[in-house]
Amino acid sequence: MTRIGPLDVVDVFVYTVVLGLFVQFFPEVISESFLITLLTAVLLKLVLELVTWVKKSLLARRRARRGVRRGLNLAMLILVLPGSKLLVLELTALVFRGEVQLGGFFLVTGLILVLMLARRGTRRLFRSSPVAADAAPARRAAE
Repeated sequence: MTRIGPLDVVDVFVYTVVLGLFVQFFPEVISESFLITLLTAVLLKLVLELVTWVKKSLLARRRARRGVRRGLNLAMLILVLPGSKLLVLELTALVFRGEVQLGGFFLVTGLILVLMLARRGTRRLFRSSPVAADAAPARRAAE
């Protein structure tokens, strides 16, 4: 199990901003308060980390296998892609009981795409940062 790091906290804050923008610009996306938006961002972070891990695992298994198993892994991957959006919709409905509505399937798909792009952008920003470059040797030495 990995530890929660500073980039995970940054991800949650970025997800909160993106979710807040979706609430403001799309009437179908509703969040009752800032705290609920923040908690939704934490839930999205957990779900997206889980889905990303599953996708990477399936891709690794697909590359390693041949024949029928490879086809089954591909079919599972194809099911995971839309299934992850449905998982996000159902978990938010279950956990927040109507205080959060993320719209429909296509709006959640757009939200997840924007969240992943924002995450990639912030990670790239921190990787190219001079402060991060100075801290990298110290991190490697500590490991």
